[in-house]
Amino acid sequence: MLNHYFFTSVTRISDLEETPFEITRLPFSDWQAGDYVSTMTQDISGRLRNIELPNGRMAEIAEGEHLIGALGVRAATLEAVGSWASAGEDLSLDLMTPAGLIGKITSKSPFLRSPVSLDYIGHVTRAGKKIQMTDFVATTDTAATSGSNAFTLPIILIIGTSMSAGKTTSARTIVRLLKQAGYRVIGAKLTGAARYRDVLSLGDAGADIIYDFNDAGLASSICPAEQYRTALRQLLARMATEQADVLVAEAGASPLEPYNGLTAVEEVGNNVCFTLLCASDPYAVAGVSSAFECEPDLVAGGAANTSAGIELVEKLTGIKALNLLEKSSIPLLSKMIINKIENWQRPEV
Repeated sequence: MLNHYFFTSVTRISDLEETPFEITRLPFSDWQAGDYVSTMTQDISGRLRNIELPNGRMAEIAEGEHLIGALGVRAATLEAVGSWASAGEDLSLDLMTPAGLIGKITSKSPFLRSPVSLDYIGHVTRAGKKIQMTDFVATTDTAATSGSNAFTLPIILIIGTSMSAGKTTSARTIVRLLKQAGYRVIGAKLTGAARYRDVLSLGDAGADIIYDFNDAGLASSICPAEQYRTALRQLLARMATEQADVLVAEAGASPLEPYNGLTAVEEVGNNVCFTLLCASDPYAVAGVSSAFECEPDLVAGGAANTSAGIELVEKLTGIKALNLLEKSSIPLLSKMIINKIENWQRPEV
């Protein structure tokens, strides 16, 4: 009997939907992050049962469905923590994000519904060789060593104190105002756990080109720093070939979480002309500014939702804060960013 596969959005960089493959059960010792695997859904009662397809559309799944996703790691402070390496002897797994990030959840917020549980069926293989996300990443000889140096566009960098601090919402606002000002914009999410919808929303806001860490072959950016650095340089080298004026880049989560946020900031630092910090509360602003060892140009997010929050941010840190959800804030935001872009000069490296 032929199986109908649901391809999750981590497969969007691959040719798995178009080109035949086999499913081969491999010993646990051969597993790695980024491996494409086939799983079968188990208990879905009362669980998060929607998956994200390669085009970004959400689809509801039933028990007994076959999903193709990628092994990976997640460490979300507000939602769930898990890893492929935590799979038990029975090789039971969980759908850690709707995008197809697969591992075993070891810690979960009580406010989050349980994920769909999965049974490992086997690895996606061709001619006896397992298929990994990195198999579909175009590489160049120079990108691994000079990708960040080859990238010469100014960057609007958006960092945060945690997940759900308002980074993607702020990124959309900035993309929109830059498009209205006539710029050709790349929108990118440099770190995080697989979820296509965030970067797709930057396209919805007007970004001419969108990228995220999946395009560099990572199911999540939790990996050794040097592995992430190499992947990011490959991604920057690809962006450097685009005809664009500016990059709006979001570093997901926060710098002290294991998503390589600090590594990302180090790599792109010479190109950053404007830094926006999205903070969950005013007191977090000073902590993250210290962790990143830089003072942001502006604070937004939950910390700036009210005039009281804005006043407290400015009192505690001396940094300007704006509520970007208010239309009245946009002219000043636009003036600040465009002034930085027009006066930016990349330092000699």
